[in-house]
Amino acid sequence: MPLDTKTPIPTSFRVVGTRPLRPDGIDKVTGRARFGADMWAPGMLVGRILRSPHAHARIRKIDISKAQALEGVKAVVTRADFKAQDGDLADILDNVMAGKKALYDGHAVAAVAAVSAAVARKALSLIEVDYEILPHVTDVDEAMKPGAPLLHDGMITAGVEPAPTKPSNVTRRHEFGHGDVEKGFKKADIVVEREFKTEATHQGYIEPHACLATLSPDGVAELWVCTQGHFMVRAVCAGLLGIDISKLRVTASEIGGGFGGKTTVFIEPVALALSRKANRPVKIVMSRDEVFRATGPTSSASMRVKIGVTKDGRITAADGEFRYQGGAYAGSPVEFGAMSAFACYDLENVRAVGYDVVCNRPKQAAYRAPGAPISAFAVESVIDELAKKLGMDAIDFRIKNAAKPGTKSSYGPTYGEIGLITTLEEAKKHPHWKAPVKPGQARSMACGFWFNFGGQTCVSLNINVDGTCTLAVGTPDIGGSRASMSLMAAEELGIPYESVRAIVADTSSLGYNDVTDGSRTTFATGMATIFAARDAIKKLCGRAAQIWGIPEDAVVWEKGYARPSGANAGSFEPLSLADIAKSSGNTGGPIAGHTEYNAEGAGVSFATHIVDAEVDKETGRTTITRYTVLQDAGKAVHPSYVEGQFQGGAVQGIGWALNEEYIYGKDGRLQNAGFLDYRIPVASDLPMIDTKIIEIPNKGHPYGVRGVGETSIVPPLAAIANAVSAAAGVRLTQLPMSPPKVLKAIEEGARKGH
Repeated sequence: MPLDTKTPIPTSFRVVGTRPLRPDGIDKVTGRARFGADMWAPGMLVGRILRSPHAHARIRKIDISKAQALEGVKAVVTRADFKAQDGDLADILDNVMAGKKALYDGHAVAAVAAVSAAVARKALSLIEVDYEILPHVTDVDEAMKPGAPLLHDGMITAGVEPAPTKPSNVTRRHEFGHGDVEKGFKKADIVVEREFKTEATHQGYIEPHACLATLSPDGVAELWVCTQGHFMVRAVCAGLLGIDISKLRVTASEIGGGFGGKTTVFIEPVALALSRKANRPVKIVMSRDEVFRATGPTSSASMRVKIGVTKDGRITAADGEFRYQGGAYAGSPVEFGAMSAFACYDLENVRAVGYDVVCNRPKQAAYRAPGAPISAFAVESVIDELAKKLGMDAIDFRIKNAAKPGTKSSYGPTYGEIGLITTLEEAKKHPHWKAPVKPGQARSMACGFWFNFGGQTCVSLNINVDGTCTLAVGTPDIGGSRASMSLMAAEELGIPYESVRAIVADTSSLGYNDVTDGSRTTFATGMATIFAARDAIKKLCGRAAQIWGIPEDAVVWEKGYARPSGANAGSFEPLSLADIAKSSGNTGGPIAGHTEYNAEGAGVSFATHIVDAEVDKETGRTTITRYTVLQDAGKAVHPSYVEGQFQGGAVQGIGWALNEEYIYGKDGRLQNAGFLDYRIPVASDLPMIDTKIIEIPNKGHPYGVRGVGETSIVPPLAAIANAVSAAAGVRLTQLPMSPPKVLKAIEEGARKGH
């Protein structure tokens, strides 16, 4: 069903925009909700994975004979137990189980299934791996240098003309922009150019990866897994195991956090391979050490940003080079980083160049607006410095240069209705911006952008005979989407929110759905839900027409009732949804609405964040004392969930900016693989985070919805860096701004007379 763009977006709603209780609340607070590790099966075995202790090593030989002979061991698998792959699946397979080389500390090389965890651990110790240790590289700049250790002998940089003839660790070059930046810089009165670096950070989800797999001799398989996309898991696992997609049923458990980190596979194909060999169910649960060493964090990066302005504050040119490492395989989010870097501004001359680089680190995974927070940190830091040099208010400077409807974006398309200027104007009059800055503290701000996506979606809505509805969706609920879907279904049908129950269906019960990512779910699954409800309404009207004996087009649906409409419709009492459902067996059978849709029209999203920070110049410790998020949501379907997304992004941004980082030793091994040493923010580290929802309707959605889950993590790194720099009296250009780095910057600034 195509979107009717001519129908005006509603300005008022009956239940959409309210704050009902979350449908999964009781199960989660009472412990009834079942997560990845909560499933059990008769005869279940314990799976464990042997991981490389080396950052880079050739695997000469693996001897599994002693492990196989150990009593209680039922299966051992290596790379030979998977189907060889080409294309995109080749890297996924190599990451799941190393082939010729181990490419990072923690790379899986073998796995066992045994009757207990103790036996499995013993079996791993009996597997003998003959490694040839190779030189390694974990820093993105070092990896790009001539003579750096090569991870892949056949990797030739794409996107460069003429094409290189020698392999390197640079997998691709991306370029975006328009105009003539050199000409633009000649018009500038002030130019600021700086280099920046960020470290890799992990999504920090509380629930580790876990799954339970069964693969029978007839090729029929079932998988229970914590994931953001069980249809994706099905497709990848079927490909790696060489089984038919139709024979693999995947059920998504509740998810204890994902943030993009559970949009790929790590252990699921291994559990299936072990089950196939053992002919028994196999359960694998990662330890926290494994999560950090072997699942994807975001990229670390090195960047150069140069921006020129006139004396009256107009940007004349912007140029950036963004170098991201994506771990041991191609696919860092540098393309998104380069595309979004300057997206907040109306620029005549702009260029963004990105380099996708491989290093001896775990393959990166998505982390809320992948790539965008990193590049925004660099760009918004330079913007802040320019405003100070001009003596302009930080918000006024941005308003003067802000992207608006009709602006040609830095990455190509022309913007439609967008809310960036509105977020800035609301920020300027917000009590936080207007309040006096407390002594010893500094205040600053930054803007951020995210694209948002749509994608393939399938929804079924079943009308029950008692007038309630069951809504089956295929996108795992990672942020309250079941409540939002129920609200939209109830809005369309004209029934109470409590009469709709949304479930996440397994892969054998519903058509294909893309992963829950890209801020797509409330937009795309919500649109499909609305269309499925409208499909059901059409059928409800048809049943009412049968009951009344009038033409179907003489029936309309209003506020939960079928009503006769028109001169020849006759006079009948309206029929409620419950009335029609009750008699469905006599009018044609069950009533349901369905939609299969590839959603387009996801509106881009902008946010402005304000932060107050205090720096102890003797210890380098930073305290965030006040924080405010202003963001365009298009239409907030469930405002509490929207505010939660705003706050969650800010909190993760605070951790990324101040404390979180992957620390590698000279041996290429991760030094802080656990929450004791990898420090995420806790409640005592944080202020109350204020929010303001701005609603500039997205014309690509029937209710005006824009995704909100990712934009909120884009501004924090820069907003905090700007405030910390002001408080410290010196510009901070490296993340995280941990106490040692802040102290070092203060001391260097003092030597230079800053």
